Amino acid sequence: MRTVFDDLPTNDRVLVADGAMGTSLFELGLEPGGCPELLNVEQRDLIAKVHRGYVEAGSDIILTNTFGGNRCRLTLHGLESRVTELNTAAVELAQSVARSAPGPVAVAGSIGPTGELFAPLGNLTHDEGVDVFLEQAVALADAGADVLWIETMSSFEELGAAVEAALQTSLPITITMSFDTAGHTMMGVSPAALAEWVEDPRVVAVGANCGVGLTDNVAVVRDIAGNGMERAVIAKANCGVPLYQDGALAYPATALDMADYVELAVRSGARIVGACCGSSFDHISEIRKAVDRHPGGAIPTNDEIVARLGGAVPAVRRPAKRRRRA
Repeated sequence: MRTVFDDLPTNDRVLVADGAMGTSLFELGLEPGGCPELLNVEQRDLIAKVHRGYVEAGSDIILTNTFGGNRCRLTLHGLESRVTELNTAAVELAQSVARSAPGPVAVAGSIGPTGELFAPLGNLTHDEGVDVFLEQAVALADAGADVLWIETMSSFEELGAAVEAALQTSLPITITMSFDTAGHTMMGVSPAALAEWVEDPRVVAVGANCGVGLTDNVAVVRDIAGNGMERAVIAKANCGVPLYQDGALAYPATALDMADYVELAVRSGARIVGACCGSSFDHISEIRKAVDRHPGGAIPTNDEIVARLGGAVPAVRRPAKRRRRA
């Protein structure tokens, strides 16, 4: 069965990804410290409700509830022996919602970080990392995911292990890193370095997710797209740095901010636009409306990005050297 990813290399259409799974689950009652992936088998209707909400809001792509579905992360909950079970259940849930949608919806198998430091800074070796990611990638692929969506990475060491594992399946791959430290990832990767690092043609889309807000995300997307990137570029920003208000976390970017975000992201080169932490069905609904207005125009300047989205555009260093690629 064909999906939106089959036509990605030759189609200029802008696709809408979904919003935050974690934020939605917390609003629906997930306790802090709980395991979201366990809900794939214990509260299946709850996960389906989130997927359905994003599809009804206009998502072309929904991510499985498997961000922390690798062995290292599940060990924190004593669930390391249930990787295949929880990832399989997540894909089946997402596909059941996608198949009932009025139009084509692709299911992306979410693969997040291990939570461990890779050698030489930490104890997790490259081969061990590949093994951890391979277990999850195979489970997602075998269960029927349409694409493997590697997200929120901060180092080339971990990203390389995840991509090497994903390439052992037959699925296309997308990758996003979180540029949350002065325009770089926590481990110092710049947008330009990521653009130069990607090489394997099975990686069909590259971009930025999470981070510190809309302004940084648009600037990073512009830098990735402007460095010879021949693949689709992903913009999936969070809704800013949350603050406690009235006893709860509140994110500053509202659904009404999405129109400016979408226009600037698409003009910066994004072909897939969604949202991350703090986003809701309403945010994705506004992204859908903005995408359907076919935004276009010149690449935005720093001044325009700041004037329309607030904050400041961080200065980003050029990469010092090329790294081992995917």
